[in-house]
Amino acid sequence: MSPTAKTLVCVPIMVEEVGRALADASEASTLGADLVEYRIDGFFDGELDEGVTGDLCRLLDETPLPCVVTCRSVSEGGRYEGEEWARLDLLEAIAKRKKPPRTPAYIDAEFASYRDSPGLARRLNELFGESGRLSTTGLILSTHDFDGRPADLTRRLLAMREAGSARAFKVAFRARSLRDNLELFDLLKERDRPTIALGMGEFGLMSRVLAPKFGGMLTFASLRDESSTAPGQPTIADLLGLYRFREIGPGTRVYGVVGWPVSHSLGPFIHNAGFEAVGHDGDYLPMPIATGENGHAAYESLKATLPALIEYPGLYFCGASVTIPHKTGLLRLADEMGWEIDEASRAIGAANTLVVERDADGGVEGVRLMNTDAEAIADCMVEVVGGLEGLRCAVIGAGGAARAAAWAMASRGASVGVYARKPETAQELARSLDGLGGEVTAHALADFSGEGCDVLINCTPVGMRGGPSPEALPIEEPALERMAEGAVCFDTVYTPARTPLIEAAERAGLRTIDGASMFVRQASAQFQAWTGSAAPEGLFRRIVEERSAS
Repeated sequence: MSPTAKTLVCVPIMVEEVGRALADASEASTLGADLVEYRIDGFFDGELDEGVTGDLCRLLDETPLPCVVTCRSVSEGGRYEGEEWARLDLLEAIAKRKKPPRTPAYIDAEFASYRDSPGLARRLNELFGESGRLSTTGLILSTHDFDGRPADLTRRLLAMREAGSARAFKVAFRARSLRDNLELFDLLKERDRPTIALGMGEFGLMSRVLAPKFGGMLTFASLRDESSTAPGQPTIADLLGLYRFREIGPGTRVYGVVGWPVSHSLGPFIHNAGFEAVGHDGDYLPMPIATGENGHAAYESLKATLPALIEYPGLYFCGASVTIPHKTGLLRLADEMGWEIDEASRAIGAANTLVVERDADGGVEGVRLMNTDAEAIADCMVEVVGGLEGLRCAVIGAGGAARAAAWAMASRGASVGVYARKPETAQELARSLDGLGGEVTAHALADFSGEGCDVLINCTPVGMRGGPSPEALPIEEPALERMAEGAVCFDTVYTPARTPLIEAAERAGLRTIDGASMFVRQASAQFQAWTGSAAPEGLFRRIVEERSAS
C-alpha cells in the first residue's frame, strides 16, 4: 500500500440475522462507508451445517459493499468459543460449493491461532495463498490486547511479517495515554504491507481519526453508538462529518482540547466547522491527559505528552485549547521549556491556549501560550457597559475562570470582590492580583448581598447541565434584586446558554451576558491564533446554541 493510498472506512456489523446485517450494510453504504466487516462470531458457534453455509453465502452474495469476514475468538474480544478448525471449515465449505458465492475482500484471522497451530497456518496458506481456493480474498492477520500495549508487540510484528500468505496486518490495543498513538503511527510508517494500527479506548481516538496521515489501510467506525465492536470507535457520522476524515492527508495540521475529562467538549464541533468554513487544512480532536492521583501526577502526564506531540515527525501538532486541570500546569511547563507566555497568562497564573508555529516544511519555529478567557470576558463586558473603570464587580468562585475574570476586570480599573465558599482560596486569589488598576478583595460567599454591585460574574459550575448543581443558583436570588441600577449578570457557564442564574437575573431586571458569548469569543481568539484567519463567530455561536440545547 503506497503512502498516498486512500485510507478506507470500514463499518463493523455483528451478524445475528442475515436480513438485519444486510440492512445495516446498506445503511453503512448510504452513510459513506467503503466496506463492512461482518462479525460472524455471534452467528456461527462451530457447528457446520447447510443452514449456516447457506446464510453466509446469501450474506456474501447480497452485500452492498466489499466486506471483511471475521469470526473473532473470545480470547481476543469476540464471541466465538468453538474449535479453531471449524472457522476455517466454514470458509472452505463455501469455497467448495458448486456455485460459490461472491468472495469476501478479506478474512481476518488472529495471529495467535496462526502462530500456535502449524496445521492451521498451513490451511490458511492453502486457502489464501496465491494459488489457494480463495486467492481472491486477502488474509488479514490480527492481534488484539484489551488491557494495554502488549509487552511482546515488537516480537509479534516481526513474526507476523514472516507469514507469507498474509496480505495485511492489524494491530489493536487499548491505549493508556495519547503517547501510545505515536507508537501506532510508527507501525504505519514502518509497514511492509497494508497495515491497520488502532488504539482502543478514549486515548486511542487520534489513531483512528488520523490514520490517513500515516497511510493506514483502514479505520473502523460504528454505524451507531450502541453497535461499536471495540471501545473508542467513533460513529461513521462523527468520523466523516465532525472530524472530516476524507479531508485528512499527510499535511493536515492537528489541534485538540487538552484536559480531563474532554469527551463532552464543544471544541471539536466549532473548530472543525470553522476550519472547513475558511478552508484551513486542520483537524481538532479530544486529547485527554489523565490527572492521576494528585496534581504532581497530572503535571508529569502533561509534561510527558505535549512535547512529544509537538516533536513527533509528520503529526504537525499546531495547537490546543487547554482546560481543567492543566491550565496552571501548562504555564509551569512553558517556563521549563522556554516557551513564550503572554501577559494575561503570566498575571493570572494559568493559560488556556497553546500555539505551535511551524515553517512551510513543518518544522517548529516557536511555541507560545495565551489566555483567551480573560480577553473574552473583558470584551463581553465592554460590549455591554462600555468602559470598566470604576465598576464594582463581584466574582463568584476562585478557580481558573475566576482568576481570569478578576484580572480582566481589575486590570481595566474595576474594583473586584472575590467571593468563594472557602475564604482562604479567595484571599490567595486576591493576593496574587495585588497591584492592578483596581482593588481586589476577598470575601466568603455567604457575605455576598448584592448591595451596590454593578457586575456579577459567576465562575463556578453551578447551573451547568451535568454538573453537581444544574438547577441551583450560585448566590441567593434576593441578592440580584439589590444590585445597582443597570447592573450586569454574567454567567460563564454555557451548557445550557440560559442557565438558572441568567433566568433569575432577567426576572430581577438585570442586563445579562451568557456563557456562550464568552465561549465563542475565547474560541475565536484561539482560532485566529492558529489559522491566521478571522473566526466565523456567527457559525460558532449557532453551533454552541444548538449543542447546548440538545
